[in-house]
Amino acid sequence: MARSRIFRCSSLAVAAATAAFVTGCAVGPDYHRPAAPAVQGYPPAPLTQTVTATNTPGGAAQNFLAGADLAGDWWTLFQSPPLNALIERSLKANPNLQAAQAALRAARENVRAQRGAYYPAVTAGFGAQRDKSSAAIAPTPNSNALQYDLFTPQVAVAYSPDVFGLNRRTVESLQAQQEQARFALVAADITLTANVVAAAIQAASLRAQVAATQKLIAVNTNLLQVLRQQFARGYAGRLDVAAQESQLAQVRATLPPLLKQLAQQRDLIAALAGGYPSDPPAEEFELAGLQLPSDLPVSLPAQLVAQRPDVRLAEENLHALSALVGVSVANRLPNLMLTADVGSMALAAGQMFANGNGFWGIAGNVTQPVFQGGTLRHRERAARAAFEEAAQQYRAAVLTAFQNVADTLAALEQDAAGLQAAAAAQAAAEVAFNLARQQWQAGYSSYLVLLNAEQAYNQAAINLIQAQANRYTDTAALFQALGGGWWHRPEYTKR
Repeated sequence: MARSRIFRCSSLAVAAATAAFVTGCAVGPDYHRPAAPAVQGYPPAPLTQTVTATNTPGGAAQNFLAGADLAGDWWTLFQSPPLNALIERSLKANPNLQAAQAALRAARENVRAQRGAYYPAVTAGFGAQRDKSSAAIAPTPNSNALQYDLFTPQVAVAYSPDVFGLNRRTVESLQAQQEQARFALVAADITLTANVVAAAIQAASLRAQVAATQKLIAVNTNLLQVLRQQFARGYAGRLDVAAQESQLAQVRATLPPLLKQLAQQRDLIAALAGGYPSDPPAEEFELAGLQLPSDLPVSLPAQLVAQRPDVRLAEENLHALSALVGVSVANRLPNLMLTADVGSMALAAGQMFANGNGFWGIAGNVTQPVFQGGTLRHRERAARAAFEEAAQQYRAAVLTAFQNVADTLAALEQDAAGLQAAAAAQAAAEVAFNLARQQWQAGYSSYLVLLNAEQAYNQAAINLIQAQANRYTDTAALFQALGGGWWHRPEYTKR
């Protein structure tokens, strides 16, 4: 009998709480997503195609496809199996990405924990005690015994109906924070993949520059040997030998910085892949092993704000702070608390649920803040000011996103033109250097002409390699600037 009373009392409290929840309202502003900016394009003049640099690796023209969609695994467009393997390993082992995944799990659990406030809190207790009363006062039990045992099982139910939406706005804020964590994870993923691609391209560029420099050292060493032989026979002056020694030393001096950068790049790649420098990745990258994507999707401006994870993160921050305005308003309104308590009290364990030993109580309590020294009013004003701050931060994130895309498109256009010019300059410098060397060896020109031609060729060779790497790097940057295609990856679309 006592048990049935316990269950009836609990059901009553749940029913009352549900009724109060259904009839309640959520105070504060209802969130609405900001409208996409009314912008037609990124640069003032739309781009359609870049120029071609013939007979040069990475010199193919690139086509810009307005409104085309991005692939979720955009890095595969470079058609490099070692790069694909490195990125796959990095996505599994990078600690920053794993930290972002843990942050998302924590945010999800916080939402689930707060949702528990929608339901009554039910606690069960059991007390057992042995007492002895003084003979000078009335004994407590009906049997007038001075010494007795007391057993008290009971169930307590407490619930605060969400009349003004305090809990709903709190859950709404936590859900927005969960979305923030999700987009922070997406941003970490896109940043990681873009950094791995950029690091691989830079390593390939440095490896090519090292090879070119070693080749130039061999050419200069050979020239120095020839000059020394000519000097020994009286056909060349000491000044020419000294100039060539200086030129060889200068070229050799450029090699250690390149080797240092290449070693640092290997360490960076190892760290991105979740490894230590002592165990560098087995993959080695060459510019010739990378295919430059010829068709580049360019999302419409209206789509960009939905694709960029940093913009979506700023939007969810705006949403969270909008809900917190409602929380601050609800904190200034009355709060209703319903409680119920039912149980039994007996002098013997076997009589705990006997008729006549039960007790119960139902209570309702309403509290209304009256005077808090202005605390609640100023907290509401602070919440509204924070919402306005978040609105401007969102606008700044949108502007930055459009700037990134416009900058990258301009870079790709100029990279193509720069590679075309660098290829032409390298070809011309190589012809001039070979002619100057032949004429000098035949005695038709001075060594100064050869030295100038050699210096121009050295610089042109390095400039060409760097121009090639710029096209690959900025192509990867465009995919990153457009959002990286995360919406095609199930692990980020599931909530």
